[in-house]
Amino acid sequence: MRVGDVLKLKKSDFRDGRLYYRMGKNNKLVSLAIPLKAERILNKYCDKTVNEDHLIFPFLNIKELENTKKLSVRIKTITGNLNRRLEIVAKKLGIQKKVSMHIARHSFGNISGDTIPIQMLQKLYRHSSITTTVNYQANFMHKETDDALEKVINF
Repeated sequence: MRVGDVLKLKKSDFRDGRLYYRMGKNNKLVSLAIPLKAERILNKYCDKTVNEDHLIFPFLNIKELENTKKLSVRIKTITGNLNRRLEIVAKKLGIQKKVSMHIARHSFGNISGDTIPIQMLQKLYRHSSITTTVNYQANFMHKETDDALEKVINF
C-alpha cells in the first residue's frame, strides 16, 4: 500500500478479517486479508471506543480528507517526515542503503520476485496490464537469467 492510502484508513475499512479500501492512485477497490503481523500493529492503534469513521493512524484528521489539494500536500509532508525517521533508524542500525516508504514498496517486489508467479503479482499490485508487472518486476527477477547464463557458461 502507498503511504497516502494507509494514512486514510478508517476503522470501518476493516471487516471480517479483511481490509477494504479504494486505492488513491487509480481508484480501484481493493480487498486484502489482514496478516497477523499487520493485525498486531493495527491493534495498537485501534481503540475499541473509537468511532468507526475515525482514522486509524494519528497523522491526518478527518477534515483534511475533504480538500484534495491540501490533503495531497499534507500526505507529502507526512511521507517526508516518515522517510527522515526511517533514515535515522537505518543509520542507527548501520544500514548503508537508502531507505524510504517508496523503497519499502519495492522491497515486496524484490522479496517476491522469484517466488510468486507473475500473474499473481499482477493481481497483488492491482496492475491492469501484465506488461506493467513484468516491467516492474524486471529489476527483481534474477534467478531465471542467472540459471540461463550458468547453463551457457558451464555447458
